[in-house]
Amino acid sequence: MKDEPPPTRVSLREALRRFIHACLQASNRIHLPGPSVLPVAGAIVGLYSGLAAGIFVNLIGLVSGITFSSAWLGEALRRPGSRALVSGWETLRTTNWHLELAIIGLPLALGALLLVRIIEPGGPRDEVKRRLRLLALLVLGALALYYPLVALTALNRVFGQAHEVTEILPHLPWWVFLLAPPLGGAVVGRLLRDYPNTHGHGVPEVVRAVKGNQELPGQFGLLKLVASAITIGSGGSAGREGPIVYGGAAFASTVGRTLGFSRRELAILLACGAGAGISASFNAPIAGAVFAMEIILREFELRVFSPIILASVAGSLVSRGTMDAAPMLNRLDYQLVSSFEVVFYGGLGLICGLLAYAFVRLMHHAEDFFAGRMKGERLSVWLGQRSLPLRAACGGLCAGVLALLSPTVWGSGHAYINLAAIGQLSFLFLVTACAAKLVATALTLGSGGSGGTFFPSAVMGAMAGGAFGTLVHYVFPASTGPSGAYAIVGMGGAVAALTRGPLTGMMMLYELSGNHAIILPLMVTCTIASALCHYLSERKAPKPQTDAELLSTTPVRVLMRELVPVPADMHLRPLMDQVLTTESGTLPVLDGNGQLYGIVQVDQFRDIWRDEELHGMLVASDLARKVPLLTPDTNLAHALVLMDQEDVDALPVQATAEGQRCGLLTRSLVRRFLSSHHARQHALGEHLVAPTEAAN
Repeated sequence: MKDEPPPTRVSLREALRRFIHACLQASNRIHLPGPSVLPVAGAIVGLYSGLAAGIFVNLIGLVSGITFSSAWLGEALRRPGSRALVSGWETLRTTNWHLELAIIGLPLALGALLLVRIIEPGGPRDEVKRRLRLLALLVLGALALYYPLVALTALNRVFGQAHEVTEILPHLPWWVFLLAPPLGGAVVGRLLRDYPNTHGHGVPEVVRAVKGNQELPGQFGLLKLVASAITIGSGGSAGREGPIVYGGAAFASTVGRTLGFSRRELAILLACGAGAGISASFNAPIAGAVFAMEIILREFELRVFSPIILASVAGSLVSRGTMDAAPMLNRLDYQLVSSFEVVFYGGLGLICGLLAYAFVRLMHHAEDFFAGRMKGERLSVWLGQRSLPLRAACGGLCAGVLALLSPTVWGSGHAYINLAAIGQLSFLFLVTACAAKLVATALTLGSGGSGGTFFPSAVMGAMAGGAFGTLVHYVFPASTGPSGAYAIVGMGGAVAALTRGPLTGMMMLYELSGNHAIILPLMVTCTIASALCHYLSERKAPKPQTDAELLSTTPVRVLMRELVPVPADMHLRPLMDQVLTTESGTLPVLDGNGQLYGIVQVDQFRDIWRDEELHGMLVASDLARKVPLLTPDTNLAHALVLMDQEDVDALPVQATAEGQRCGLLTRSLVRRFLSSHHARQHALGEHLVAPTEAAN
């Protein structure tokens, strides 16, 4: 007879069994509503925005390397013992691979996948399993992309010489300036010719998507990154932050749709992708978060803080491994020499505001000129009849000619910011560079090139600030700082004026400079520059009716579709047939007293249509969802608010007078209504967003 186990062992085994059972039961009660998943999704979007920034910068380096020195690169690769290959191996060996990301991410992702296997299927748990699985796979995918990209970045520092453009450009033959930018423009024009939704500078499209509750296709984000890399790498004057913002927001839109977020949550996730893109571009996580809230969402609420901040931190962490780790600005200990100097920084704010306004106006004129909308100009009409590749090539040729005049025109031009910050550029060079960069960027982007305007505007601000600081310091040497201080503050002023985001300009330059003493000049310059550019842009600008004004003044009766409501006792089979034949997949339902009650939607049949036994048991009143009822006089803005609150895409409209029929208002009808309104505005030459927003 076997010995029985000790009572202590039996009790421990029983306690462990109960604990495991309790854990399994708890896992089956897990609920993952959108607000609880949003911070995690924001962090994952930030990871991919950092990866997109790394891929984008490496693409620019690849195109620049081909443009600058393809023969040198081919020779280096053909010689196994060449110095470049030895340096490449040494760089890989000494690279910081940030293995802590894998140490943290792998257990979390694998644990989530294990939890997915443990949770029993059925009911709302299926949605929990789907969300957990998707989030875990996204983390694993990010890790799988991250480490090869770190290796590519390390090798690019050895083989890609695009990082030393200040040394290379003076030695390039003149024909490269006249050949590379037009060729790049032609290639970009061909890439974007059949995708008009990818035109623009990146940020305005994201702002429109958030304002209009629209989605951004993920494939467009990738196409924009490739096109912008070709534009910048081949010498076109454009910035890299706009495409990264657009790419991050497009990926966020795809993730948000897949996770089944509401439209409000999707807007926050788009802002997460945009903010992480800025954070990755400038290695400035605070500025990225402020940008997302100030420029994209236009609100500072507690519920949007955690996902946006987590996204910005994640994007910045990843970009430090996938982009050049060197800071954009050298740490310089500039500060106010005297309180009187605030007056000069106020004057710099006026200059930055005027500069940004001139840039906005020239940008719009360039777009109209190359699109053929200047009817009195023969060249404009001729260009408007040409294809996009030819127009973009012409803009690239103009940029190449200007690059011969000033090397700051080539690419984003940010390599010259440090030279201005330490006062190594002459007054004539600074003035010429500012004017040439302004014109070249407007021509590059206005003709059809792809890229952003943050970096070019920062370069223009640095050049203008350096020139202004040179004059001020020459006249008042004892009471003013060196020209480099004005160059740094001018960067923030130009960005703040162009975006109408003074907080974004302040925080960006505060983080980049790492100098607390420069915050006072930044506050003065950024505030004045932003206010002046806003005033000049809006004072004579036409005042087209905004979407919010249009929706608040349009009653529901204008758009509602009159429909015969479904009686409460209609059985399941004819109900399904009728709902499936409607355009919106939604029908209004009556209650037992013949009064309008709610709606029935096609997705409500997902779990029951296969069960034949239910077809004779269920009726419309069993499936109807009670929702607020609209009246024909309700305005569209209030109707959309109710849709967001109920998380539905349609609401029933009740009859308020004899002879009126019930109806249905859908979100797609409102979207088409706004699209037709935008088309009419565009035909009349009105801008859909404010002029300063359109230049971002």
